[in-house]
Amino acid sequence: MATAPRIRLLPETTANRIAAGEVVERPAAAVKELVENALDAGATRIAVTLEEGGIGRILVEDDGGGMGADDLDLAVERHATSKLPEEAALFRIATLGFRGEALPSIGAVARLTLTSRNGSGAAHAITVEGGRKSPVAPAAGPPGTRVEVRDLFYATPARRAFLKSPRSEADAAVAAVERLAMAWPRVGFRVTVDGRQALNLPPADRAGRIAALLGADFAAAAVAVEAERDGIALSGLAGLPTHHRATGEAQHLIVNNRPVRDPQLKTALRVAYRDLVPARRFPAAALFLEVPPEAVDVNVHPMKTELRFRDADGVRGLMISALRRALAVGAQGAAPDGMATEPVAVPSFDPMPVHAPGSGFAPPGFAQPGFAEAPVPVFPGWRPPPGPVARPARPPSLPLAFAPAPPPAPLPDFPEDGPLGRPIAQILDTYVLAEAPDGSLVLVDQHAAHERLTHEALRAQLVEGGVRAQPLLLPAVVELPSRDVTRLLDKAGELGRLGLEVEGFGPGAILVRALPALLGNPEPSALLRDIAAELAEMDEALALEARLDAAVARLACHGSIRAGRRLKGAEMAALLRQMEATPRAATCSHGRPTVLRLGKAELEKLFGRR
Repeated sequence: MATAPRIRLLPETTANRIAAGEVVERPAAAVKELVENALDAGATRIAVTLEEGGIGRILVEDDGGGMGADDLDLAVERHATSKLPEEAALFRIATLGFRGEALPSIGAVARLTLTSRNGSGAAHAITVEGGRKSPVAPAAGPPGTRVEVRDLFYATPARRAFLKSPRSEADAAVAAVERLAMAWPRVGFRVTVDGRQALNLPPADRAGRIAALLGADFAAAAVAVEAERDGIALSGLAGLPTHHRATGEAQHLIVNNRPVRDPQLKTALRVAYRDLVPARRFPAAALFLEVPPEAVDVNVHPMKTELRFRDADGVRGLMISALRRALAVGAQGAAPDGMATEPVAVPSFDPMPVHAPGSGFAPPGFAQPGFAEAPVPVFPGWRPPPGPVARPARPPSLPLAFAPAPPPAPLPDFPEDGPLGRPIAQILDTYVLAEAPDGSLVLVDQHAAHERLTHEALRAQLVEGGVRAQPLLLPAVVELPSRDVTRLLDKAGELGRLGLEVEGFGPGAILVRALPALLGNPEPSALLRDIAAELAEMDEALALEARLDAAVARLACHGSIRAGRRLKGAEMAALLRQMEATPRAATCSHGRPTVLRLGKAELEKLFGRR
């Protein structure tokens, strides 16, 4: 007696509903697919209407080329498409859609009505409910296509149960349209949610669309990114490190007019900003990548948001180098419009002389207690004031009779040849207060600012071949946990390039023979503990350059002037001038801001004048 077969073919309706789960996972996915179809059809204006977050109703109307009756009948069949005229075209895709899955997938799980009219013919409509389609019938409608989706996932209640609230689903759908709108600025978009207009973007150029979606403040302060290599072109705007967000929603990555969420590109963006923004914060950017269609594979996932590049390393390297070059501006990057932003010539960092043990580090132009004062750096067009720099006298403690305070001492005359202006005073022995040429008040965190200066000096030496080392007269023995000792010894070669020469000294100890000359004489134990912690957090997959740069950031923190250190007027002026000429000086190596500016508008707001 023969047994019944255990393997059987699934009914076509069931198979279509299973496949639909990959393409239409939520209302936002359906909206994305329908809007992409409209763009491929040459639409110049697209209107989207959502009810109940798109669960109850989705309506997408466009003024594109439309379809005739025969095309309309085929459009709702699986794997029917007009976008691949030949098999070889799969390897050089130039359209947003190409799989022929969106409309049949939506029709398999919802009630779909498709009405379309091409320029010369009459309008026709077709209906698909739960995978069952009706015959094509005459209809009324303007040129273009109108797609209405009702009761999404009514045929798959399990999927519908996992959807979020209508508000969350509507927000995700609007975000999907915004990403497409960024990639297609010449097309007008309008989104209405439950009768309320949520998005209205008229046709614009790229700069206007970026300003509309990311804000005028972003567009005004962002830096232009331009690069080209081996047929790959990158352009767009990148936000300054101080313009970071709590999420990555403000990161728009577009490849050949296709908005993507590709992990490789997002990693490249993160690496480029790695030491410029605080941890767990995200930079804002709108970057457009043009790649030959045959050099990129978009047929990786049904959602088409991940890509596979033929030369992934080349694309990643181009993006990182272009962003770092664009972001390599001094603190004058925040200067108001019209202000000269030419970098000031400043002395380069020279190797520091060997100081007595325990002496603190002082950069050129910064006096150190207990040592002869270093010569003040000379900048074009100015000379330090003659004689010692006067500081306002500290008023004596007042008796009960409150004697009048003595008049303040006159401030020395400092140069005003830079966007950060002239130093006025030091506040809390931590912040430098300056007056910019336009009258704005500028506050500089002296430790954060000098940390960036030291970081860039170390990085420059590293690029030239290696950080210059200063041998210790007496090698230092540092005791550390065995796991930290192992990490440090495993990377001894890389640390040597950073000017840090270490070797094993028995179990649980490291012998330090040399330190980076720029750091002076930091405490070796604290420095090694921080480097070991950095190595523990590093991903081994990171390139050598990325690992070295992360370690340089740790070194810079140990070689910077500290909060609480008194600075003289000439030292404050030297710090401001060097900030103006140092790349990425608007943030420290940990992404915190180094400089804040209070202009007339900000001051009036603080005092309630506006």
